[in-house]
Amino acid sequence: MLKYNKANIPHAKELRKNMTPWERKLWYLFLRSYPVRFQRQKAIGEYIADFYCAKAHLIVELDGSQHYEESSVLKDRIRTEKLNELNLIVLRISNLDVDKNFEGVCQYIDMAVKRSLPQSR
Repeated sequence: MLKYNKANIPHAKELRKNMTPWERKLWYLFLRSYPVRFQRQKAIGEYIADFYCAKAHLIVELDGSQHYEESSVLKDRIRTEKLNELNLIVLRISNLDVDKNFEGVCQYIDMAVKRSLPQSR
């Protein structure tokens, strides 16, 4: 079981209630019914992951335009490195891809899960 900052739980619950349109689309049209369980807004370490699949050790992060600003790029790199240190794989997907290439996004996540499952290793 992964450790997490308990102070993040109320914030994670709030984020679940107020998902972005892109998170909502990915959750309701794909991840919610995906055969391998995903969780929304999962507290992990000091962070809250957009989507987390424990079985595949996989995090899916949806990135809006603010993630491409110089200060955010560094924060995201550090965040990804810290999560990688926990033996987690982080997929960063832009909101634009969710809008323009939803089927491709779903295929990408599906391939990453299948590659990461314990029996696939």
